[in-house]
Formats: sequence, structure tokens, C-alpha cells
Amino acid sequence: MSAAKSNALPLTSVQYEKTGDDYSELIISSQTDAIPSAQSELSDPPSDAISAIKFAPTSLRLLVASWDKNVYLYDTADSGGRLLQTFQHRAPVLDVCFGDKDEDAFTTGLDWDVRHLNVSTGAQTVLSSHKAGVRCLAYSPQHQILISASWDSTLHIHHPSSPSTPIASISLPSKPFSISLTSTKLVVAMASRALNIYDLASLASLASSLTSTDDPTTPIPIQIDPWQRRESSLKFMTRAIACMPNDAGYASSSIEGRVAVEWFDPSPESQARKYAFKCHRQANEQGIDVVYPVNALAFHPVHGTFASGGGDGFVALWDGVSKRRIRQYQRYASSVCSVAFSADGKYLAVAVSPGFEDGKEGAGEGLVKIFVRELGENEAKGKGAK
Repeated sequence: MSAAKSNALPLTSVQYEKTGDDYSELIISSQTDAIPSAQSELSDPPSDAISAIKFAPTSLRLLVASWDKNVYLYDTADSGGRLLQTFQHRAPVLDVCFGDKDEDAFTTGLDWDVRHLNVSTGAQTVLSSHKAGVRCLAYSPQHQILISASWDSTLHIHHPSSPSTPIASISLPSKPFSISLTSTKLVVAMASRALNIYDLASLASLASSLTSTDDPTTPIPIQIDPWQRRESSLKFMTRAIACMPNDAGYASSSIEGRVAVEWFDPSPESQARKYAFKCHRQANEQGIDVVYPVNALAFHPVHGTFASGGGDGFVALWDGVSKRRIRQYQRYASSVCSVAFSADGKYLAVAVSPGFEDGKEGAGEGLVKIFVRELGENEAKGKGAK
């Protein structure tokens, strides 16, 4: 991979943000250690905006979902990457994820279908159909279930390894915007600032107990109460949510340049730790802050730090426990729409597409790009307690 300089902004200010009845502070620290970092741009990017990117569980293969009605599979092991295959869909694709193996993938989007995709053969199988566009997917290797969240305000629970098991359908109180999993929990961020947290073991057990039907792709409604119901700490619409790899909590972001960090433990002591902070805001020529949406979040699988990507074209790394920004990378040419860490945490993929923050429509030639950054040994490691 060709070398690329990592430019962190030399900021040392402290920002305060109210969460509930408490004020929490975030230390914005400058990068003081020179870490070698390599970044390459993938060749043959999609022709329209990117909606999601995901690394494979055991390799450096990368799945990319696009509004151009295609899913792209890249091998990113070498500089510049290599497009392995393109899988055509009937409508824009909004999300992708891998299953247990690198060969098994799942896709969904505006055709309302949830599909299994065998990336080796190209075969596509419809697992279920919603009644509106499907915004997001998540696969739990611990429970071997695939969860889809649709704008029809339902979740579908699939058992890809057992096609004869009926699809379970769970009604949501409002439209889902983002979902994320830990080994034991599912977090669903919805409209009206609502969040439902489900116990995955209970969800998987109830879904697997359904009686087989003549058509296993027809969803069967089930009733299950969330483990917790919460209201978002953020005042505006949730854009993304990502769970901590240690199963302790999650981070969420909004359209109004803020990120919140919260813990699952419902005890008053744990809940007192939650906080929110401003980010992805840039001063214009008049010195007024322009607020951008925080489009993407992803936790590092080893260090537990997280990356955020914004409409301002920046990617930043954060230590959510010590409330510090670790570093901020150079500005990309357009809005950052998705970020993903490889399974071993050694690589960070960044997808950029026009986010229309400037009021201009259309992707524009050369503005849709995917970058893969090779991280230094301690590049994404936390800074320690403040």
C-alpha cells in the first residue's frame, strides 16, 4: 500500500455536553506520536453512492453495497485492491453483511427482500420479504441468526443454517434507522429517538420454537418484550449505532454532529457515566460552525476504541472510556458514508460518497471512493484515563 500521511488537528480544547442531568467533558487531544500509516484507494468503485461496507470474518475481502443496484466484492489484501465480482440486484442495496464464512453474505435494500448471497457461485436466495425498504442487517455468529430491520417497522429473524425454520417477525414502535449486535444483545435505534435493546438468547430461542409451515419465507408474528426500552440521549434523529465489542454498551450518532456513549448496565452508577459530545463541525469563512451528520460508527474489535465518519469528510478515532479523541485523519473529497474495521483490527476501510450537504444532487464522477488504511500497531489504541 502506498504511504499516506495521518494528519490530526492540533486541538487541545475541552467541550461540554449535557446528557440528562449531568455534564460530561471530552478531551480533544492532538496526535503527539508519529505513527506510520499506509492507505490505498480501491480501483473500480461503484458508480453511485455507497450505503454500507463490511469486512469478511476471516480475510480482507470487503463487501460494498451501493445505490447503483449492485453489491461489490473486493480483495483488499494488496495495494489498490482487486474487484472480484459484482452482484446485480433489482433496486438500490442499503446494507450487506457476512455470515459465519467468507463465502456467505446477506444483502437487502429497496426491493424489500432479504437475500442470501453465495459470493463463490453468485447464487442469490430470497430469505424473506418485508412490506417496505429494508434499512439494515446484522448477523449473530453466536446464535446463528440474521436480523433485518425494515421501514415497515418490523424485524425479521432468519435462521440461514436451517432454511426450514420459519421467519419470525417482531413489530417495532417506529421506523428503524440502525441496528447493532453484541454477543448477547441487539440494539435497535428508531424514529422518535426510541431505542429497544433485546436479549439475543431469548430472541433466538423464541424464533427457533416456531412450527414449520408450508412456506418458511412467510414471516410469523411473535411477541417479545425488549430487555430495555430507552430514549436516545441525542436530541435529533439517530443516524448510526454501534455496540462495544466487550458487550458493555454502545455509541450512537445523530444528524446534528453529536455522538453519545452509553452503557447497558441499568444501575444508577453506570448510567451516570453516559455522555455526549459535539463533533464533525467545521467553521465556515464567517467563522460560524457548520454542523454535519455523523453518518458512520464502528468499534475496533481489539482495542474497543471507535471510529466516526461525518458529512464533513473527516474520520476520527475516539477512546469512549477515557473521553478522548485519539486522532483525526486527512479530509476526504466528499462525505464519509461508512467505515469498517477488519476482523483483526489491522485495517480500517472508509467509503466516501456525496452526502448532498452542499445542496447539490448527483454522485458526480470521481466522488465515490473506497479507501483502506493499514493501521500502525498502536494507532487505534486508547490513550488511557484522563
